[in-house]
Amino acid sequence: MVADIITRLRSDRLQLVDPALETTQPPAELRRSAEEAPTRTTTPAAPLPKAMTLRRAGLMLLGTAAVGAGLWFGGGWWLNGRFIVSTDDAYVGAEMATISAKLAANIASVSVTQNQEVKAGQPLVALDDGDWRLALESARAKSATATATLARIDSQIEAGRASLLQALAQQTSAQAGVTRTVADFARASSLAAKSFGSQATLDAATAARDQARASLGSAQAGVSAAQANIEVLKAQRIEGARQVDELRVAEQKAERDLSFTKVNAPIDGLVANTNVQIGDLVSAGKRLMSIVPLDQVYVDANFKETQVGPLKIGDRATITVDALPGQVFQGKVSGIAGGTGSVFTLLPPDNATGNFTKIVQRVPVRIALAPEAAGRHVLRPGMSVVVKIDPRPASER
Repeated sequence: MVADIITRLRSDRLQLVDPALETTQPPAELRRSAEEAPTRTTTPAAPLPKAMTLRRAGLMLLGTAAVGAGLWFGGGWWLNGRFIVSTDDAYVGAEMATISAKLAANIASVSVTQNQEVKAGQPLVALDDGDWRLALESARAKSATATATLARIDSQIEAGRASLLQALAQQTSAQAGVTRTVADFARASSLAAKSFGSQATLDAATAARDQARASLGSAQAGVSAAQANIEVLKAQRIEGARQVDELRVAEQKAERDLSFTKVNAPIDGLVANTNVQIGDLVSAGKRLMSIVPLDQVYVDANFKETQVGPLKIGDRATITVDALPGQVFQGKVSGIAGGTGSVFTLLPPDNATGNFTKIVQRVPVRIALAPEAAGRHVLRPGMSVVVKIDPRPASER
């Protein structure tokens, strides 16, 4: 190997000294080394250009894809994304119905279980109604007695009117007697004055006149008594009628109280947060359970005060739920709160104390879900959601 190198160096030196040696045929060993040398040097170098080409093509393809993706997302943001306001400080809500006892009684039966769907009017809980049934029967008996008393007074009034008619007839008869006896007395007096009649006849006429006048006074007193009796009976009837009305109200109250022993569902929904067992003694106003109206759920989104400027009622909203990935719900802005959330807290902030730190406030925005979205009954109050609102008019979207 060393001899070959020395020989090659000598040959190179000779070529530099004598150009004529360029045409001289090299020795066989030198030709063989020259033939082997390109093989050793070119064989490993052949893959290098191909690898570099593939790497360069891959980088160009990756760069093109990155630029295309950037243009795609950048164009989407420029056309739509820059107008969208969004927040993840949003939650599902519902106007839940609280079921409470209106009477103090023991629980007789419970007709529903936790997380059961119910319809409006469906029985939920039954209270022991024994005492309330007795109260209703007592109220009905008192009302019936008062009604009978009122009927008796009406009969007495009719009898009093008949007595009044009789007294009026007696008064008329007495008045006629007075008229007759006065005329008899006048004739007797005239005859006695002319000496054509006796004194006895005059005295008898005078007595008859006075008696007729007394009978008229008695008849008039009878008429007054009959009229007064009717007025008393009328006053008693008014009092009895009011008592009947009062007892009827008491009867209706007893019926209403008895109806409260049957607790029914006021709305359609899902039974939740039950807190009742058979035999429990509940007081009036005690909460028994809640009903969640799944078809009336909504979303309350708390947007930053810097975001609510372009928002208005009727803007279209898109809602995604953390618990339901891949599902999108549609809705509309139905209301914007009259103040930030901090204003309605128990202790509103007072920035006039001198220690002021500006904090971006949140404004609650109510999102009404589309009927088909709420009708799926998959949203539950309290779920976390992400709300995106496009405040642009429909013609500009």
